[in-house]
Amino acid sequence: MQKIKKVCVYCASSDKIHPKYFEATDKLAKVLAKNNITVVYGGGARGLMGQLADTVLRERGRIIGIMPRFMREVEFHHKDVNEFIFTADMHERKKQFMVGVDALITLPGGCGTFEELMEAITLKRLGLFVKPIVILNIDGYYDPLIQMLERAIDNNFMRSEHKNIWTVFENPESVLEAIQKSPPWSKSAINIAQV
Repeated sequence: MQKIKKVCVYCASSDKIHPKYFEATDKLAKVLAKNNITVVYGGGARGLMGQLADTVLRERGRIIGIMPRFMREVEFHHKDVNEFIFTADMHERKKQFMVGVDALITLPGGCGTFEELMEAITLKRLGLFVKPIVILNIDGYYDPLIQMLERAIDNNFMRSEHKNIWTVFENPESVLEAIQKSPPWSKSAINIAQV
């Protein structure tokens, strides 16, 4: 697999979550910064978004925030990131998240994080996005979602091959290994998109 240069991290803006999620985010950010991997994220200054940005910056890494203009004050955009891209809307934001990245990493989050992850899975199923999608399943947080995806496969809403769309890992410090071990995917996946 080619060298990982740039990743997008989907994560939450909530401050009211268990410290274990902040600790995992801190560890993940340190690995990315140490390996000179540019991080793209939602641009927030609070919650896991803020932790991610603060740690990357503290470790002298590079981080790019992407946020729709209307959310600038709602999520209190991080003013210290290396670069900030303000988009017209949420759809454009999600498109920008995927531009030039070598992988997508999903941390625990709420409906916004779920929606970003599910859109990425859908695009990969259609062969429109072919990079690794890795899910950091801290303390089993994503177990119900993974079970639901497997249930969709078991009930023929998806194919068994679609299990190769995502990779689940539990230790934030093994993120690079999770990305590198992700099964290869190609644009020809459109041919097996339909069940």
